[in-house]
Amino acid sequence: MATRLPPVHALSAFEAAARHNSFAIAAEELCITPSALSHRIRLLEDFVGERLFHRDGRSISLSEFGRRYLDVVRSALRTLTDFPMPSRDALVQPRVKIVLPPTFARHMFIPRLKQFTQLHPDIVVELFLSVPLYDLSLSESDVEIRFGAGRYANLIAEKLFEEPTFAVASPAYLKTIPPLNEPADLQHATLLRSALEPWQPWFEVAGLDWPEPSTALRVDDLGLLLESIRYGHGVGLARQHFAQEMLDKGELVELFDHVHLKTPPHAYYMVYESRARERREIDVFIEWLRGAFANFA
Repeated sequence: MATRLPPVHALSAFEAAARHNSFAIAAEELCITPSALSHRIRLLEDFVGERLFHRDGRSISLSEFGRRYLDVVRSALRTLTDFPMPSRDALVQPRVKIVLPPTFARHMFIPRLKQFTQLHPDIVVELFLSVPLYDLSLSESDVEIRFGAGRYANLIAEKLFEEPTFAVASPAYLKTIPPLNEPADLQHATLLRSALEPWQPWFEVAGLDWPEPSTALRVDDLGLLLESIRYGHGVGLARQHFAQEMLDKGELVELFDHVHLKTPPHAYYMVYESRARERREIDVFIEWLRGAFANFA
């Protein structure tokens, strides 16, 4: 049976927090957010099965177990740090950890990222994917792109851009149902569902007093939603920049000209903690991202 080892990043977080008697100062030393440091401490406490700190509001103190465990942790970390490494003197590159939804990453972010890396070759960018509306903790990341309503407690959220939504279907699917000449004809169609693109706000714009659909395929990823529409599963809602290539190829057809929901309930937001910008690389990245979408069209 493999031996379970405690995560090293959690051990270093524990040692720093105990040394400074402060999560905030330890987080600053380790170049992570206070919430990320708290996450690491909880991870280690779950691993050892004991409380390492007593928490009283903003103040912390080591538990009895924490004091005994600290000696062991410091000895282990000292063994690791004292081992001679050939590249010990190499400079550590600044890095920014970005969490973002897969469809945004593929269509909107990667095509623009080269500009940032050319302007700032010294900054390492690390990308991680998240599921919109579900992954709502910054945890180990520095900046997140979130697709949602833009209201996140204790976090700064800046809207990047907003796109209208409109109904689309594949030509093959349209051949299987009665003609869709006006929005009310959707009663003859299968409406694909997604928590990311709810139908009811679009119904209101289209003059339909209909409830949100409760049957048919549900897909909570915008890219998969487009693929489901393209393969003829039904009619769905789309946004211009994601659907444009399929529209140009004739794989999708826009329905009901000019029936657009101009302000959908969800948009893309840049989300970060207020202290994150104290690190130069994060501040530089945030300013670049703002500029990249400042004149988005």
